[in-house]
Amino acid sequence: MTRQAIQTNGAPAALGPYSQAIRSGDLVFCSGQIGIDPVTGELVDGVEAQAERAIRNLGSVLDAAGLGFDDVVKTTIFLADVNDFATVNEIYARFMPDPPPARSTIGVGALPKGARVEIEAIARRVEIEAIARRA
Repeated sequence: MTRQAIQTNGAPAALGPYSQAIRSGDLVFCSGQIGIDPVTGELVDGVEAQAERAIRNLGSVLDAAGLGFDDVVKTTIFLADVNDFATVNEIYARFMPDPPPARSTIGVGALPKGARVEIEAIARRVEIEAIARRA
């Protein structure tokens, strides 16, 4: 199975030797996104702004893969402070479709650049031909 890198200027460039996302077969594995503004390259202020920016960055990566939040099957949220759970949850819920994807939320000791939240996702790409065959 081949691997194809997904890259967009609509999300911050990778901070290390990794891709914004990798497509393998019908799955797209999106690397974690933090609240960096892709235009300024700066981390936005506050957990609310960081959560929203991280989700918007993730949306840009999904869009570059020809996908959207409706295609997401699993997310993982990393929180530098688990006390931010309710705040991040509220913002996250605004972007995710019904039914929302499966999700894990993990409290961590620290995140890159001092971020308070990071969000990664796995999405499934449904090919139009496969949908037509099922109809």
